[in-house]
Amino acid sequence: MSFGARALIRLDALRHNLQVIRETAPAARVMAVIKANAYGHGLLEVARALSDVDSLAVARLGEAQTLRAAGIDVPVVILEGIFDSDDLDGACRSNCEIVIHCAEQLAMLEKFDSGRLTVWLKFDTGMNRLGFPATDANLLIGRARECSAISNLRLMTHLANADDRGDNKTVQQLELFQTVSESFEGDISVANSAVLFGWTDRQLKASADTWIRPGVALYGITPLVELSAADLGLRPVMQFESRLIAVKAIGAGDPVGYGGAWRASEDSVIGIVSAGYGDGYPRQLPSGTPVLVNDRRVLLVGRVSMDMIAVDLGPDATDKFGDRVILWGDGLAVEEIAECAGTIPYTLVTGVLNREPARYFD
Repeated sequence: MSFGARALIRLDALRHNLQVIRETAPAARVMAVIKANAYGHGLLEVARALSDVDSLAVARLGEAQTLRAAGIDVPVVILEGIFDSDDLDGACRSNCEIVIHCAEQLAMLEKFDSGRLTVWLKFDTGMNRLGFPATDANLLIGRARECSAISNLRLMTHLANADDRGDNKTVQQLELFQTVSESFEGDISVANSAVLFGWTDRQLKASADTWIRPGVALYGITPLVELSAADLGLRPVMQFESRLIAVKAIGAGDPVGYGGAWRASEDSVIGIVSAGYGDGYPRQLPSGTPVLVNDRRVLLVGRVSMDMIAVDLGPDATDKFGDRVILWGDGLAVEEIAECAGTIPYTLVTGVLNREPARYFD
């Protein structure tokens, strides 16, 4: 039995979420986003569990090469593309699709004579991060069509504010991309998780040439501001849990933890949990953050330290050494913990450090 914090990954929940996504956009093909170690859930394990998707998307060539080295032969898209001739050669040898988003990348392709690739031409429709200017679409598509290194040309964009359905920015971006792609004969991709669940009337998902790019929703985390994952029919894939390694009585006024930042208002029982910022449990979480001990809510007290946290079990507690503690997962959404930490769920699940190796369940 491990007493350290560890992630439990439910692959059946992952596949359930994929099915919900497919039902949301039944005519579209699925490009499952598994960058950043599959959002902290395990790159290879998640890729194998999603072997029936139409493609997998990673951020960088190294991630794609890891997949290929493990024998995963699903089409792989490199979302940040290539940055030098070695990258381009590696992407070709690994049989990857690449996104190109700047003039330097297109120029590299125009000089490449060692193979042919499927290329996604990315346009900036208002996020002002990556992408060619939408006003240059006709010129760029023409250049790409003439490039001998490109065997199959596709178009994409990325949306900045789709998690907020009250923000008109998404409508503006969709309309601009429509002008870019309306006369294009080929595949396109617009919809991330937030578009899939929040913009069903505007997301261009009816076409068989449309690819959706679910990311966070695959892992059972809501992509929308005002709806929970449960509202969308999604199940959490990661449960981050640990155990009690000490239970002790304290008196009213006693301090707990570094700096005595919290003092008991009454006689109580404190539980010490083997989890801390060295495991990926955020140090900035304040006293009052909920934790589940034996499936009941208790509160974090005092400062999060590297390897331990303290929770107030209450004066009548019967919890004991070795009892299970859930930091987020079933019954305690990671979204709620992220809000307590003043961050987003992405940072929590990608920040788990796996001092104790993750365990996978089907």
